[in-house]
Amino acid sequence: MIRRQPVSATADHAEERTNPAARLGFQPGQVVQEIGYDDDVDQELREAIEEAIEGDLMDEDYDDVADAVVLWFRDDDGDLTDALVDATTYIEEGGAILLLTPKTGRAGYVEPSDISEAATTAGLTASKSVSVGKDWSGSRLATPKAAKAKR
Repeated sequence: MIRRQPVSATADHAEERTNPAARLGFQPGQVVQEIGYDDDVDQELREAIEEAIEGDLMDEDYDDVADAVVLWFRDDDGDLTDALVDATTYIEEGGAILLLTPKTGRAGYVEPSDISEAATTAGLTASKSVSVGKDWSGSRLATPKAAKAKR
């Protein structure tokens, strides 16, 4: 006898699997500042984040504190540690930085060891890298308070 188990998948659970912004933890009502925007950014990811937070991304001129920062960074953008330290000044204590870098083989690729070293130097805790689009990888970096809260 075969027993069939009812399977229910709500739209929320399905969205978490397919929407990279939901997988990355963006939530409605969050204020998210975007740094490093250029012509090469992943527009679909930007739109997914705006959909997840139910609002617009704030640009580099935003002068209040944000819940999170999306930092688009390419190898030729300067010093990654400096960019991460600067980004931490824009977020609430316990906030997160989503560091987006070009994937392997793409122009502007940043070595994972460079990301890890820069995050550590900037006082951030790095999570694993995730694919967030055709050309971009993302690393979620947490401030120390956020890292402690997860323990």
